[in-house]
Amino acid sequence: MADEIDTLDEAPATAKPAIEGASAAAILLMLLDESEAATILKHLDADEVRQLARSMFDSANASEAQIDLALSHFVSESRNVSALAVGADTRIRTVIHEAVGNVRADNILAAVAPQSSAASLEMLRWMDVDAISALLANEHPQVGALILSVLVPDVAARAIETLDEALQSELVLRAAQLTAVPAAAIEDLESVLAAANVSGQRVAKQPIGGPSDVAKIMKKMPKQLSERTIRALKKQDKLLAQIIEEEMFIFENLRDLDAKSLGTVLRSVDAAQLAIALKGTDADMVDRCLATMSKRASETIRDEMAEMTMVKRVDVDEAQKAIMQVVRQMASSGEIMIAGAGDDYV
Repeated sequence: MADEIDTLDEAPATAKPAIEGASAAAILLMLLDESEAATILKHLDADEVRQLARSMFDSANASEAQIDLALSHFVSESRNVSALAVGADTRIRTVIHEAVGNVRADNILAAVAPQSSAASLEMLRWMDVDAISALLANEHPQVGALILSVLVPDVAARAIETLDEALQSELVLRAAQLTAVPAAAIEDLESVLAAANVSGQRVAKQPIGGPSDVAKIMKKMPKQLSERTIRALKKQDKLLAQIIEEEMFIFENLRDLDAKSLGTVLRSVDAAQLAIALKGTDADMVDRCLATMSKRASETIRDEMAEMTMVKRVDVDEAQKAIMQVVRQMASSGEIMIAGAGDDYV
């Protein structure tokens, strides 16, 4: 009992409320001179600048307590930053160039240095939708596919919406077929965007595009446009179109269905298959799915899951894909409605 009393006596006072990182950064920027704040913002990408600008407006009436929290947060985070990290990239490159010469240094650094996105990819994120749409309409489809793949999905969806149908399907097809982009393609894009001279330094391949990225774009499109584009893709590459459809609504998206629709789906699924599919999800997903079933049915599923030992990931994936095929069939027939990020996709 004495130990418990001592512990209670030593308990700290109520902890200070936390402050969101973006809010803290916005407050700090507003405390700086305008030119100093602008210098910092120049080193950030478009999405970070937009987020900070929004947070700066939100923090315009910050209280003294919030300002103190922001400063404390900055000091705390600064202690975790190694002095070696500040300006490390520039120092390392300078040392290597002076040691072995420019040509050999470029070869060494291209192989070992962490690669950042090409400047052209960053430039795209600052362009407005109309300008991007014009580029997509006027440039070679392969360049257009590269542009499409590096955009934020909702921007890409809006940019492609005004193009003619044939070009829409060709761009989506080419973007879905992308895996990695060679240096030459990046150089072509840089020429298109900024008429910049190719530096000669090797550029690592950028892992962008592919069915997953295209699926995100398609989900942002209006329903009629996404359906029409999928139909056009099926005429050119049926397997790829099927993969994109699968990526547009994956097993985890069952969380987005209302209880009635989810119950309708699960009653049409084999119990053993459902048990395997749920084995690869978290407890919350299991509870949500089984809550739509009768007590006896849910207990049967739980018993089957408990009896399973190790389940291969490939078996879980196959079971989940089979269930999602049922979902898509029900959506197509109008039995259930799948809600997308923009318009409904069924």
